[in-house]
Amino acid sequence: MEASFFTRHPVLKDALNIIVFIILVIIGTSFINAFVFRSFNVLGPSMEETLHTGDRLLVNRLPVTWAQLQGKAYVPERGQVIVFENPRYTANTEEQFIVKRVIGLPGERVVLENGQFTVYNDDNPNGFDPDSTFEDETRAPISGAVNTVVPDSELFVVGDNRVDNHSFDSRSGLGTIPLYDVVGPVGVRIFPFNQIRGF
Repeated sequence: MEASFFTRHPVLKDALNIIVFIILVIIGTSFINAFVFRSFNVLGPSMEETLHTGDRLLVNRLPVTWAQLQGKAYVPERGQVIVFENPRYTANTEEQFIVKRVIGLPGERVVLENGQFTVYNDDNPNGFDPDSTFEDETRAPISGAVNTVVPDSELFVVGDNRVDNHSFDSRSGLGTIPLYDVVGPVGVRIFPFNQIRGF
């Protein structure tokens, strides 16, 4: 009885096994990045004191995936820290992905005056302080002036470091963010190891 091809050529069998393993790892990694979670590094001071340059984040893709499976757009909760694709991204000039905090939801009116945000919606016609809906490490005065209605299917986002020009966000030229650009909410900071925390 003649030995099989791979029995006669064990080196080829090992090489094929390695190639198949590498392909499966690439497919698995691509699937996880697209539908389960993605990892990002923070760069810049715009989210201080919540996040700092060098922080490594895991972004939860599952809510976005679940919304897409239902044929809906994913709408984050107010106060969530999210990562989204920069709608003004151009190669070699801008950051492709940005991390900010959600302040205004679709259809809401966002006003910034005298260093204070106020959001108006159907449930709160007299307005409310959106920062009161989440725990924030700092309550620094906010620079700028805004009076805008968030378009349908878009978000108003700001950095936590809101003094002067430390954060390029919906107040200062970035504009509102289309829901389809949202990668997902930040789930966990995994680095530095002594500052691991959930969001």
